[in-house]
Amino acid sequence: MGKSSIKNTRINQEVQKELSVLISQELKDPRVNPMTSVVAAEVAPDLKTAKIYISVLGDEASQKSTLEGLKSAAPFLRSELARRINLRNTPELRFIGDQSIEYGVNMSKLIDDVTAELKEREQREAAEKEKAGESGDEETKEP
Repeated sequence: MGKSSIKNTRINQEVQKELSVLISQELKDPRVNPMTSVVAAEVAPDLKTAKIYISVLGDEASQKSTLEGLKSAAPFLRSELARRINLRNTPELRFIGDQSIEYGVNMSKLIDDVTAELKEREQREAAEKEKAGESGDEETKEP
C-alpha cells in the first residue's frame, strides 16, 4: 500500500506539472482563459482515468468556456501527455472546475478590508482621545 501510494503521488505531481505546461504553452483554443491553473491531478491507481482540477481567474462565463475548451482538447492533451510521460496507460482526462484559488483571493481581500477598517478606527479613536486630552489640559490651565 505505501509503495503504490508514493508512486501514485509522484504520478499525480508529474501529470499536474505536464498538464500545466501543455495548457499554458501548447493549447491554442481561444475558449481557454490564459489565467488557467491546474490545481491538482488525481490519477486512478489503475491509470485509466484522471480527475484534473482547474482554477480559472475570471467570471463565471470564462470558467465555463475554459472547461468546455479543455474538454474538447482532452484527446490532444492526452496524446501529448503520453509522449511526455512514460506510463503503462495514459489516463483519460476529466476536467473539474475548482474555485479554491478564487476563494482564497476573495478571502484575502476581505481580510485586508477588515484590517484597513480596524486601523482606520484605531486612528480615529486615538485622534479623539488626543483632542479630549488637549481640551482637558486647557481647562486645568485656566483656573
